[in-house]
Amino acid sequence: MFPEVDRLIARGEAHVWWWRSPGRVDPADLRLLATGEFRRALGMLSERDAAEFVHTRAGARRALGRLLGTTAADVDLGRRRCPGCGSDGHGPPQVLRPAVPLAISLSRTAGWGVFAVGAGTAIGVDAEALRPVREALLSDTVLTTAERGHLRALGTDTERQRAFHKVWTRKEAVVKAVGVGLAGTELGRLETLPERTGPVRVTHVADGRATAWTVQDLRLSDRLAVALARPAGPAARGAVHLHPPV
Repeated sequence: MFPEVDRLIARGEAHVWWWRSPGRVDPADLRLLATGEFRRALGMLSERDAAEFVHTRAGARRALGRLLGTTAADVDLGRRRCPGCGSDGHGPPQVLRPAVPLAISLSRTAGWGVFAVGAGTAIGVDAEALRPVREALLSDTVLTTAERGHLRALGTDTERQRAFHKVWTRKEAVVKAVGVGLAGTELGRLETLPERTGPVRVTHVADGRATAWTVQDLRLSDRLAVALARPAGPAARGAVHLHPPV
C-alpha cells in the first residue's frame, strides 16, 4: 500500500526532517493536532514553548504525509506503552494511522524541531542548541569516567562545550530509542565514545537487559548538536536521508 515504506524497510534506511519553529502558535498547525496534544499545548505557560511543541507535532505529520504519499490530516500520532513501567502516558511516540511498521522520534530545542522515521522497531533522535556549559556539568554523574577524561583533555572551553553536547545528544538519542527516557537510565554508565567521530556502537543496560545501538551525529546546523540512534544490526544499517527546511 505504501511503496516507500517497503523500500525503506528493505534497505534499513531512515529519514530526518528539521525546521525552525515560529514564535507564535500557527492555527494551521493547531488544526492537525489530536485532542491530547491540543490540551498539552494549552497548558504550557510560554507561548514560544507551545508554538515549538505544536509546530513540531504538525511538522511530523506533514513529513510523514509526504513520505507516505498522503495528507498530514490523515496521519495520527500516539504513544507506545512505556517498556520500563508499562504506562500508557509516557512511552515513545508511534504512528497510529496509517498503520505502518515504522519507528519515529521527535526532538525540539530553542526554536528548532527535529523528526526522524526509520526501519526497525525503534529509533531515537535528540537535538540540543549549542550553549555554554557550566563547569559542574563536566564533572556530573551523567558522564562516565572516560567521557569526563575526554572533555577535560580538550584545549578550549568551546571544544569542551561541543563535546559535552555530543555526549548528551548521543545518550538521549539512545534512551529515546530504548523508550525508557532519562529517568530510567543510569547515564553515568552509558558510554558514548565521544573521541570517535562515529557511527559508534552504544550498549544500554536496564533491568539486566542489554541492547545495542548504532549512534551517529548529524550535521543539521552549526547551532545544533544532533544524534540519531538505531538498533545495531542489518535492519537499520541503511542510509540516513536528510530533509532540510523548505
